[in-house]
Amino acid sequence: MDRELVEWIAFGVLGVMGLIALWAAIERIFFYYGVKIGDFTSRTRFEIALNKRLTIIATIATNAPYVGLLGTVFGVMFAFIDIASDMAGLDAGALMTGLALALKATAAGLAVAIPSSIAYNLLLAKAESLLAEWEEIDASKTN
Repeated sequence: MDRELVEWIAFGVLGVMGLIALWAAIERIFFYYGVKIGDFTSRTRFEIALNKRLTIIATIATNAPYVGLLGTVFGVMFAFIDIASDMAGLDAGALMTGLALALKATAAGLAVAIPSSIAYNLLLAKAESLLAEWEEIDASKTN
């Protein structure tokens, strides 16, 4: 397998993960700010509606660093293969460039994971707030 192919695969997967997390977060924001709490008569149905797509965001936040790390591991492996195949003409600058490029995948994984994690936590807090609001409204109806 070629170094550039591994890089394209890692960045492609991370790009798709980032787009999915962004889409899910935007969809949840629009839902949360447009939801009519009074339309839900069942706590369970309201909770299901509030938590929809949050698992996708959490899964991406959790796994993006691993995808980035996998890309880095492959990049470092290719750098060592290059060293082993050309010990006589070893160029330290080329080696360092290869290792630095391998670390791009880890940075990209973190660049997807950190905003996804922040979005998940903020959206979960909003969902819990809306659920508490629903419970308060429901309690006032029964009194």
